Amino acid sequence: MAKVTREMVEKTGVDVEKLLELLVKNASAELTTYYYYTILRVNLIGLEGEGIKEIAETARVEDRNHFEALVPRIYELGGKIPENMVDFHEMSACRPARLPEDPRNITEMLTVLVNAERCAVRGYTEICNLTAGKDHRTYDLSLSILNEEIEHESWFSEFLGEGPSGHFLRRGETSPFVSKFLR
Repeated sequence: MAKVTREMVEKTGVDVEKLLELLVKNASAELTTYYYYTILRVNLIGLEGEGIKEIAETARVEDRNHFEALVPRIYELGGKIPENMVDFHEMSACRPARLPEDPRNITEMLTVLVNAERCAVRGYTEICNLTAGKDHRTYDLSLSILNEEIEHESWFSEFLGEGPSGHFLRRGETSPFVSKFLR
């Protein structure tokens, strides 16, 4: 734990225990989403599925990166992730992005994907609101993740016909906002 770091965050009035709970629950959501997106991506088959597979893969990899970026901040603030994976899974901030009953139904698949991203947008918005102007590092990290989650939501909602996203599929490097926390 970085004692002065935690002390400075506490002095700004942030409830560090509440913040740690949110960070751990969102880290759980990222890791479980990575796992479930692996299953979803494998099941994106046929002409319709192939068109979504690359975007689902980018979101999947970026969610893993979000998990990797969150863990150091949790420990810096004196928190930890559970030692038991089942416990970690069960505390997720978001419902598992499970395969729909009919995995060939692309609309159902996209609905699972967009709902997972919308939950993430809500979670990181809450952390940003809690830390804005108070815990600069956590705010920067959460805002970076939020920027990527907003793009993920936009990608999937566009496929659902909710309107143009204004975003394009990333080519090359993933996690353009979060990558600075992975170095």
